[in-house]
Parts: sequence; C-alpha cells; structure tokens
Amino acid sequence: MTTAAHEFTRYADIGTALADPRLVPLPAEPSAWRPTGPGDTSGGTGGEGRIAGGGATGGDDAAGAMAWLRATVARFSSGEAHARRRALVEADCARLDPAALRLARRLGKEPFLVSVDVEGGFSDDPSEVAELAGELAAAGVAGINLEDGRADGSLAPVALHAAKITAVKAAAPGLFVNARTDTHWLGGHERETTGRLDAYQQAGADGVFVPGLADPEIIADLVRHLGVPLNVLHSPTGPAFPQLADLGVARVSLGSLLYRLALGAATAAALAVRAGRPATGPDTPLPSYAEVQRLVR
Repeated sequence: MTTAAHEFTRYADIGTALADPRLVPLPAEPSAWRPTGPGDTSGGTGGEGRIAGGGATGGDDAAGAMAWLRATVARFSSGEAHARRRALVEADCARLDPAALRLARRLGKEPFLVSVDVEGGFSDDPSEVAELAGELAAAGVAGINLEDGRADGSLAPVALHAAKITAVKAAAPGLFVNARTDTHWLGGHERETTGRLDAYQQAGADGVFVPGLADPEIIADLVRHLGVPLNVLHSPTGPAFPQLADLGVARVSLGSLLYRLALGAATAAALAVRAGRPATGPDTPLPSYAEVQRLVR
C-alpha cells in the first residue's frame, strides 16, 4: 500500500535509514546526483537500476536518490530547519501510493469483499488515519487492518491506537476495522494482549487480529473473553484450519504465505529448466495460457 520509499519503515527513523551503509553504499560525490527524466542518464550514478514504477519523473535512479537524501539530511543536520526538513522526508516516505488507491477503487466494484492492510494508518494523527479510511471506504473497500506494531519493534501507545480506531469508525462507520496487536508477533509483549484488545474493542473495533498467536489454549481463552471476532495468522507449524475453527477463530489470514510459495515455485521451475529437469509434474498443476488470459481484465 505504500511507495518504494516506505521500505524506510524497517528503521526507527529516516536518519537511521540514511546512515545505514547497507541500505545504499554512499557514492564518492552524492551531491552531484540530480533527479533525471526518462532516458536521461546524465545525472545517474552508474546504472544501479531504476525505482519500480518510477517517481514523479518516471525513472529516478534508486541508489542516487538515496545518496541525495543522505546529503540533503546531512546539509541540514541541526536546528529547527533540520527538524522541519526531516519531518517532510519522513511524511513523504509514508505517503499512500496513489496507484494503490486506484486499485482499491477498481477492486471495490467487484462482487467480493476487499480488505486493505493499512499498517498503522501511515500517521500518528488519528484525523489523518480517519481521512485515509474514508477514502478507502468511498472506494468500496469493506474493511481494513490497523496495527499497533512499529518498525523499531515497539508497540504504539494503547491510547493512541484506540484513538485511531475511534476516529476511523467516526469517519467511516460501515468500514470493518480489524484492530491488530503485535504483542505476539514482535514478542516480549504477550502479557499486554488482553488489555490491548479490550481497549481496541471499547474504541469501536469490529474485530481483532493477533498474528503470531498459535497456542490453542490461549486462542480458546481469548475467544471466550472477546466480544468481537478473533483473527489469527495461519502458521504451518500451528493448529490446522479445522482446529482453528473448532477453537472459535472467526478469520484466518495467510499473510505472505501464498506470495512466498509462488516465489519458491517460480525459482524452482527456473532452476529445473536450467538443469534439464521437468519443471512441472503431477503435484504442480499448471494453468494453461488461455486460463490465465481469462483472469486478466
């Protein structure tokens, strides 16, 4: 749901990201980089590749852009001016990709329910989160996941996350809010789970999501305690789908499982072809080209 720049969310802040040489090696003269238009390589840093989907110009050099950001942040490394510019860069990195909203509008017209993972709402201002939720609801989206986990491994304050939920429900009453807590996903916060879920229910959440929770006894206890549906993340080593249903789980998410399985299958097929082995077999059903085309609109 975010632009490529939102990969910064793995860092505590933009300064930490830009200071990490593992992200993008700093070229000899980062200040020499400038944004380039399509087909213009005069300002690049040596052909390290292009940002997928382009930027405002449609062909920004990824490595050069990061170096330019580093140089810009360093240039304003102190005082109020630095704080303002850093805030602007951070806000831009977390902006919702307009293409994602266009996709939501398209899918919202289909005869199935569309749920969108909006992470933490891309803001700590409840009114901004509510505005985003309103846009998604207007696009036909049926529900959102709104999580309290943060990129630095911490959890958002309970009151703040509850305020986001309340603001979203006020702005889009018909939108299903699945309030996610990362107490089990991040680890070390498991004892906070029930208290956080209670607060999120009271704030207006329609359901709650606890990824990382796989203990059948704890799941059953939560189902009995909660007044809203419980959503868990499927774990290959955890309870099977029928058992989760028996425990009272109302919704099971697959997360990135299908994507990772598809990626693994694609890689395995390429390696098999290169090695002269069959790329498919009785256990690897392969749709025909015509079948795939029928899925494309």
